[in-house]
Amino acid sequence: MVILRNYHILSLYYSNSDGNYYYGQNPLRGLFMSITISNGQVITGGLITGFTSPTYTVSDDVAPTVYGKQKAVTAIGGTQTNVLVHSAGSPFTVTFVRPSSIVPLGKINPATGLVMGAVTKNTYKIIIRKGVQILANNPAQLASVTVEIKVPAGADSYLANVDAKAMISFLVGVLNNQSAGIGDLITTGII
Repeated sequence: MVILRNYHILSLYYSNSDGNYYYGQNPLRGLFMSITISNGQVITGGLITGFTSPTYTVSDDVAPTVYGKQKAVTAIGGTQTNVLVHSAGSPFTVTFVRPSSIVPLGKINPATGLVMGAVTKNTYKIIIRKGVQILANNPAQLASVTVEIKVPAGADSYLANVDAKAMISFLVGVLNNQSAGIGDLITTGII
């Protein structure tokens, strides 16, 4: 049974044999390739104090989970004095991870059209790992950045997910806008 609610014109509800209503899956899910970084692709870095036109060439790597994709930085370009590329002892990788199981929106109250109970979230991660030098004659130590994206179930298909996309667009814009400031922050400790 398919019911279209006029106040959720793009939402699809269905009922199974137990008589409860559930939110439908995004019919476009799976039609698009989300993360497309080619082997050998050059990624332009952000503005950083002391770097000139930084670039990073990536190669395929094995992600630590089957639910992820990972690339390793195998060459750098521009002026980045003393920056090391990926090695076993000093990793330089980016990993994209999706949830092991995408959680759909919970049961819908047929009378009110509201979700019954708490709305669960699907968590996605982008992890950058970089071996950093701390002192002469010491092994590299691992520094990392983890961006955790928590998307409420249902936001992936409601209204063509424009709000979730706007959130990511703004994040990337802020990071691009503040890349030098963030680089200075982690070296000076001054916000």
